[in-house]
Amino acid sequence: MSAARVTARVLVVEDEAHLAQGLLFNLRAEGYEVTLANDGEQALALLERERFDAVLLDVMLPGKSGFEVAEELRQAQNYVPLMMLTARGRPEDVLQGFTAGADDYLPKPFDLSILLARLNGLLRRMKWHSAVDRSASGGGDGLPYFEFAGRKIDFENLRLESQGKEIHLTLMEADLLRYLVRNQGRSVSRKELLEQVWRLREDTDTRAIDNFIVRLRRYIEDEPSEPRYLRTVRGIGYSFVPLGE
Repeated sequence: MSAARVTARVLVVEDEAHLAQGLLFNLRAEGYEVTLANDGEQALALLERERFDAVLLDVMLPGKSGFEVAEELRQAQNYVPLMMLTARGRPEDVLQGFTAGADDYLPKPFDLSILLARLNGLLRRMKWHSAVDRSASGGGDGLPYFEFAGRKIDFENLRLESQGKEIHLTLMEADLLRYLVRNQGRSVSRKELLEQVWRLREDTDTRAIDNFIVRLRRYIEDEPSEPRYLRTVRGIGYSFVPLGE
């Protein structure tokens, strides 16, 4: 049985009826349990009272936009895996989507097989993070926890304890931080982060990376404007230095 056949609840937020029905039919054919919402307000109401494993969220919606829905979800500490679907595929739109809290971003028109692969990948990442097995498998990649300078990152449960505060990480934040931790001490380019963490083309606006780094610094640094652990490597990208040397 393929991973796509594992039952998962997916909320599709799409106001174009033909596209919504097409997604409903094809996702159900793959074994998913699917609920439809045709605007942002309806989606937020459903997400407040029901549990979903993933959300496919159109950006151009009547009323609240997909960006606004994503921002409200994250502000309400709802960290359901979120993939944005939109005809707005410009780099600045991708940047805005990720900044709003999206975990993935798929421009329209898209091939169904690509959407299914990306959705499966999103669910698989969440499964790895939430695995209760704390064995050497590490929830799927061998790094369930990491501690440094009095900080503790719990990758399985998407939590960060830093300076007496507990912070819930989004999948995207956790994946980016995990990649930097796994490559600690090495200069990692923005191009590498775009391709290896976000699976985006290297010509995508790198401000998305910079904005996420700023956010992570607020979480882990004593003085975010003078980072000791998450450093900028001029002309290249970033380097994670856990000892702060």
